[in-house]
Amino acid sequence: MTAKYAGINVEVAEVTAELLAKNPTGKVPTLETSEGVIFESNAIVRYLARAGEKANLYGKSAFEAGLIEQWIDFAASSIELAALAWVLPIEGVIANNALATKKAGEEIKKVFQILDSHLSTRTYLVGNRVSLADIVVASSLVRLFELVLDPAFRAGFVNATRWFTTIVNQPNFLAVKGPITLTDKVNVAKKEEKKKAEPKPKAEPKPKEEKPKKEEKPAADEEEEEGDKEEKKKNPLDNLPKSSFILDEWKRVYSNKDTRSEALPWFHQNFDAAGYSLFWASYKYSGELPAEVFKINNLVGGYYQRLEKLHKYAFGTMNLYGSSEEGWNLEGVWLFRGSEIPPDMLECDDTEHYNWTPVNLADAAQKSKFEDFLAWEGGLENGKKFNNGKVYK
Repeated sequence: MTAKYAGINVEVAEVTAELLAKNPTGKVPTLETSEGVIFESNAIVRYLARAGEKANLYGKSAFEAGLIEQWIDFAASSIELAALAWVLPIEGVIANNALATKKAGEEIKKVFQILDSHLSTRTYLVGNRVSLADIVVASSLVRLFELVLDPAFRAGFVNATRWFTTIVNQPNFLAVKGPITLTDKVNVAKKEEKKKAEPKPKAEPKPKEEKPKKEEKPAADEEEEEGDKEEKKKNPLDNLPKSSFILDEWKRVYSNKDTRSEALPWFHQNFDAAGYSLFWASYKYSGELPAEVFKINNLVGGYYQRLEKLHKYAFGTMNLYGSSEEGWNLEGVWLFRGSEIPPDMLECDDTEHYNWTPVNLADAAQKSKFEDFLAWEGGLENGKKFNNGKVYK
């Protein structure tokens, strides 16, 4: 596509051992020129963009050239690895890893938040015409749009989607790639059929060994042991009636399964409203939060560290909504053992910095909001969109 824009005729050759031998890495792509060989995709397109006579793909100034370079590096560092981790299992190239897919999806959302904000006032990434930045970044997103970025996702990033469809429908793009069909659903990797394990040969029983009898402890030692046991206070939540909802199992499902299609249905099917409770948490001082996201994440991380005793009895996600320009909202949803906020939570000083209200899943609006919070999608009633989240488990 870069060659098309640049007006350079590039002959596409078959991959042969002779061609691979010309590349020090032994891989493709490899561009063979009259002056020698160039390898790596971005190095090749940079060369073609500079060598071309027809289109000014590197901008009108050194500054615009620098902006174009930043977007090329952005595609390599922030898009390509996450995109491959998401789409290659769907294409059957690598084994599926649900946790890796979840993390890749989160990274791609961050990418689109950046693109959508940047393109809210621009037609192209740099300048007023197609540049090498548009070609490289759009190319890195093609398989995502074809396989996983469904209408619901695209609706949240209208500026980025408008820009992408503009670029891929340019004549030079169409001439190489052909029409791009945007997916109407989130495709997922096929589950591998588990092979039945061959029965292991039964081992012959070993003769029982007689264990030596334990020596009786002196009465003084027994008294000390009883005293130690009394010092270890039992958490009152351990005395609650047994629940059918297993918190550890929910944490595994949430961590390893797709949130929308698998984890949330599992939750609604298994949730025990008598044994557990749900609460919204809203940070009281969102208007005073720092502009830097990492500082807000450190604030939440410090809170989590001070809740070390609560892991056995709680699960939650604290989500950040908005941007440094429009301001932040720090909101969360928590799942607790029992019908109230646990004592270990209330004893933590940070807890008083939040407003706490029960979640009513019988209310359709609250249920939808609850699902958005766990899926790290959507936004708040004030229009601020999800920025990032941090899970406590």
